[in-house]
Amino acid sequence: MSNLFRDLSASIRNPEFWALSGWLDIVVRYRQSRLGIFWLMAPAIIYVWGMGSFFASMQNQSIVAFAAHMALGYTLFRLVSSVVIESTSAFTAAGSFIMDGHVRLTDFVLRVLAKALFYFVASIPVVVIALALYPGVRWEGLVFALLSFPLVLANTLWVGVLFAVIGARFQDLSQFIGNIFMFAFLLTPIVWKADSMPVDSIRGTVARFNPLYHMVEVVRAPILGEPLEPLTLYYLAIMALAGWVLAALVYRRYARFVPIWI
Repeated sequence: MSNLFRDLSASIRNPEFWALSGWLDIVVRYRQSRLGIFWLMAPAIIYVWGMGSFFASMQNQSIVAFAAHMALGYTLFRLVSSVVIESTSAFTAAGSFIMDGHVRLTDFVLRVLAKALFYFVASIPVVVIALALYPGVRWEGLVFALLSFPLVLANTLWVGVLFAVIGARFQDLSQFIGNIFMFAFLLTPIVWKADSMPVDSIRGTVARFNPLYHMVEVVRAPILGEPLEPLTLYYLAIMALAGWVLAALVYRRYARFVPIWI
């Protein structure tokens, strides 16, 4: 039987395949473009300074103050959503490798994560500019955010593993999850601020059921000097523990059927 943690450990010790192939996917995609990999930053620029300006004016806020909120929220949301959505078709897209005998399936999930991290790193200059203009950046909060960021990745990775296995069996899952994330973008505090929906309100309670709410806030709130709700840390810790147990059970039971499904 397949063991998730054994396969994942082996994949992490041997990153040559998944890290390089993730980067090559990006290079091949943009190699014929005049602007090249500059296009990696284009979505962040459009969302932060384009959409950010629009929603800042709607809420009577300065774009200088709102840009930092938008930049951190968008880049984190994009990282998580890219991994989850692309994981649903990770095994199907790698069918030729799997059928050729490459059966360590965690390589293909890490390949998706690597691509998303490359996009995330490419967006960092946009985030840095937004933070440079923001007057309330907390450097001690930045240290906390760096420590909490692995918790976001841990939760993202187990969801990716789980959805990769389910997506191999039900190949319409990618369309469904893509539509869900369109709604999740509005339910996550990216174009609005968390304090506009207090925890004791109905809307605030509903918003806090959204895992992306906490995955964004645990990194962004400390950097911007905003209070971090204790609920967020409990939510993510419990989610990580329960999620990895679930992912390990599903992977152990169904990973061996993936070559048949695809």
